[in-house]
Amino acid sequence: MNSFRLYPILAFGATAAIIGYALLSRKNKKSAKQLEWERRTDLTRGGRIIDGNVIDVLELEEDTSGQQMLLLIYTYDVAGVTYEASQDVTHLRQFIDLYSCRLGLPASVKYDPHNPGDSIVISETWSGLRKPTIVMPQRPVAKFSTFV
Repeated sequence: MNSFRLYPILAFGATAAIIGYALLSRKNKKSAKQLEWERRTDLTRGGRIIDGNVIDVLELEEDTSGQQMLLLIYTYDVAGVTYEASQDVTHLRQFIDLYSCRLGLPASVKYDPHNPGDSIVISETWSGLRKPTIVMPQRPVAKFSTFV
């Protein structure tokens, strides 16, 4: 008869263990924007910097919302491997001069040393986009000859 007294205690313990496991293992679902922000922040803090080139800037229309999506396409080399990547910079438009981003523009790229395919060119606190140097045409220099 003593064994029947243990059943409620075991049932209570098992129920508490199941509820505790369910509460502790429950993860907060993060939005895609929040996950991308965390990725950019991690790369900004701990990424390695390497030289790259901007290939193009594409404006794509999203089907559902009608809002335009802005992609920055770039290349970079890590340990002899050439990577071509794109970064969604739709929410970073205030940090980018779209008219200065053109084919072959040199840029600094931050990449994850453990996963070189994971990279960024711009974030909220760091920019690898270099300002293009504007070459002003020079006026021809008048050559004077002296007669002796």
